[in-house]
Amino acid sequence: MKQWSDYSTGERIQALRGRELTQEQLAERTGLSVATIRAAEQDRRLTLQTLMSLSNALGADISVIQGQQAPRRAMVTDDRRMVRALSSSVHDTAAGIIPVAAEPATLDELREAVKQCWSLYWEGKYAEAGALGAPMLISAAATLREQPAGAECEAWGVLSDAYRIAAYVANLMGVRDLAYAAIGHAQMAAEKAADDLRCALVGSGRAWVYLRDARLADALILAEKAATDIEPRFSTATPTELAVYGSHVNFAAVVASRMGDKDRVKLYLSQSHATGARMGEEVKAHGTLFGPVSATTQAVGVNVSLGESGKALKLIKSIDKGHLSALTDAAHHRFMMDKALAQADAKMWDASLETLEAALLDAPDWARHQTLPSVIAEKVGRGSTTRLRRVSKLIGIRTPVDNGFAAATEKSAL
Repeated sequence: MKQWSDYSTGERIQALRGRELTQEQLAERTGLSVATIRAAEQDRRLTLQTLMSLSNALGADISVIQGQQAPRRAMVTDDRRMVRALSSSVHDTAAGIIPVAAEPATLDELREAVKQCWSLYWEGKYAEAGALGAPMLISAAATLREQPAGAECEAWGVLSDAYRIAAYVANLMGVRDLAYAAIGHAQMAAEKAADDLRCALVGSGRAWVYLRDARLADALILAEKAATDIEPRFSTATPTELAVYGSHVNFAAVVASRMGDKDRVKLYLSQSHATGARMGEEVKAHGTLFGPVSATTQAVGVNVSLGESGKALKLIKSIDKGHLSALTDAAHHRFMMDKALAQADAKMWDASLETLEAALLDAPDWARHQTLPSVIAEKVGRGSTTRLRRVSKLIGIRTPVDNGFAAATEKSAL
C-alpha cells in the first residue's frame, strides 16, 4: 500500500483539497488563479509563494504538502484550518501575545461563550466548538489583562475553561501535542484562580488526554485524584456538585476498565450509580453531564471494555429508550457505538451492523472523529453482507479490492 510520501506533491495537494473544495474555490481562498492551482496539482509549476498560499488555505503544514509527514486522519480542510487557528490562540495567549485590537469582554459574556462552546461540544460539533474557542481564548486573555490587581481570580477561571475546551477539541481531533499544551495552560489558570473544582476538572481532562495517548497508569492516578478531591457530602451536595463528582467517578471506572482492573471498576460503578440515583435526573455542569441515565449508559461501555458483553447487553435492555433523550447528542452516539460493539462481541453480527449504520447515518461528522466504528466493522468483517459494505463505505475503510490513489485518500479521511 502506498504511503503518503509516495505520492507526488500535486497528488497530495489534490488529496488535501478533497471533495469539499473545487479548484475554483481553492483559487478564491488563496487569491491565486485557477490555472496556477491546476498547474500545481499537475506538478508543472509550484513556487514558494504558491506553496505558502496553499498551506494556509488548506490548513496543512508545508511539510505535509511536500510529503515529509502525513496529514492527520479524519480531518477535512475546514478542520485543519480550525486546528491551526486554535493552536495559534492557545500558544499565543499562553505566551502573553494578544492582538492590540483584541477587545476585552465582560465576565458574563465570556461565561456565556464558554456555555455555548460546551453546547456545541456535547452536540458532537467539535469543529464548531474549536472555531468559537479560538477567538474566545483571545478575548478571555484580553479581559484578564484589563482586570485590576488582586481581582483577577474570576478571569483566570474563565480562561482555564477556555483552555480546557481547546484541549478537549484537540484531543478528539487527534492533535495530541496541542491537547497537552492546552490542558497544561488550563491547569496553570485554574491554580491562579484558586478554584479547587476547576483544578479537579482539569485533572480529569488531563487524565483523558493520557487515556487517548495510551498512558493508562498515569490516567488512572489522575482520574482517581480528581474524583477524590471533589467528593461531596451527599446529604448537603448540590446537583451541580453531584454531576461533576459522578462524571469523574464514572471516568475513573472507564480508565480502570481499560486496565482490566475489575475490582476498581466495581467500586467506581457502585459510586456512580449511587450518585445518579441521588440526583434523579441528568444535570449539565462545568462541561460535564451526569445523572442516572448517564451512569447506566456509560456502564455499558465499561463492561464492553472488560469483555463482559453479556452484562453490557443486559444493561442495554434495562434502559428505557425514552430516557435516552436526556443525554447529549454526543453521549447518545457514544452509547450507540458501545451497544454495537457489545452486539459484535456477542456475535450478533446483523444487529451490530444495524446499530452501527444507524449511528453513522445519524451523526457522520461526529463519527469520523471516533475509532470505534472501524473496530466494530473489523469484528463483524467475517460476515460479508450488503450492510457491511455500506457501513465500510460510510467509515471509509479499505476493502480487499480497493487499490490506487482514490482509495488511499478516502481512507485517510483528510
